[in-house]
Amino acid sequence: MLTTLAIANYRSIRHLVIPLNRLNIVTGANGSGKSSLYHALRLLAFTAQGRLIAALADEGGLQSTLWAGPETISAAVRQGEHSPQGTRRKEPVNLKLGFGTGQLGYAIDLGLPLPSSSMFGSDPEIKRECIWSGAVLRPAALLVDRKNWTVHTRASDGAWRQMTETLSPFDSMLAELADPNAAPEMLMLREQIRSWRFYDQLRTDIDAPARRAQIATHTAVLTADGASLAATWQTIREIGDAAALNDAVSDAFPGARVGVRQVGNGLQIEMWQHGLLRALSAAELSEGTLRYLLCIAALLSPRPPALMVLNEPETSLHPDLLPALARLIVKASGESQIVVVSHSTRLAAALEREGDAATMTLEKDYGETVIQGVHALERPAWHWPKR
Repeated sequence: MLTTLAIANYRSIRHLVIPLNRLNIVTGANGSGKSSLYHALRLLAFTAQGRLIAALADEGGLQSTLWAGPETISAAVRQGEHSPQGTRRKEPVNLKLGFGTGQLGYAIDLGLPLPSSSMFGSDPEIKRECIWSGAVLRPAALLVDRKNWTVHTRASDGAWRQMTETLSPFDSMLAELADPNAAPEMLMLREQIRSWRFYDQLRTDIDAPARRAQIATHTAVLTADGASLAATWQTIREIGDAAALNDAVSDAFPGARVGVRQVGNGLQIEMWQHGLLRALSAAELSEGTLRYLLCIAALLSPRPPALMVLNEPETSLHPDLLPALARLIVKASGESQIVVVSHSTRLAAALEREGDAATMTLEKDYGETVIQGVHALERPAWHWPKR
């Protein structure tokens, strides 16, 4: 389980260190930085998939994603005595991401390449990557240390051994290197990160793929857009917790039941509702009903991830469904660590009632995203690796 998330110089986040529990709620007003935190978590996931630099390019490149405010915000500015002013930088351009699990920690530092004639002069490079033992980075706790192109690992006798000196500056060591003898910690972290799941693009519009029949193939994990809804539903029925599936439907829609119908070589969701003479196909369901069924399939996966992040799962749902959604999320948190990013204060309140949820309310302080009511000295201990 992640115990700490650390982000520096990403969009509205200048420096944020967040404690994480088993079930976490991130809320706040529009523009408070919820999306920045969500996308920072996604960037961390991309490190283990070899897609980090490409993901930054999709966001407009490193320069577009960097903190746009001053390097430091003085007390005079915070007290309203002066306006923020640009100053000469004391540190190199950097975007830093990291997390701790209690047993292991990981951090990555991205920056700009040295001036050259290359046409990729604005393409970010990985300057430093570290894996360490324990909650906080200390020199004695370092296990794997990457500086630019070179990666060293600490052997059991405490001596450092070079793993490679030819790693490309745009490739994460998590994605490119695999040596169970020299660096078992790297393999363990990589597999953990690759199991993370993110849901923020579940489609419920009239052309949503979940409304159409899908090929009948075992699908233990709902796809990011929800296209595999019918196949995932049937997979849960056959190899997962079918009783929990039925309970989740009854909790939200009393008297209703959901089944899967074979259509040729495909599968299609259908729903029987109280008082109707026939089942409704997925194409006939309201956006809110379809959204809730997608949430059920995602959260009751027979292959639960180490971490699941839900971005605004309440979208299209009637407020009366939020308590049932909260109970479903709390149940899933028994198998996976969950982070819910939501605008809904009603969902946050329901999650707090139903389970041991930790709520973080984000707000802006002179353009900088901070956690409401948390002083800098109250943040978890965290040290970034130096270049």
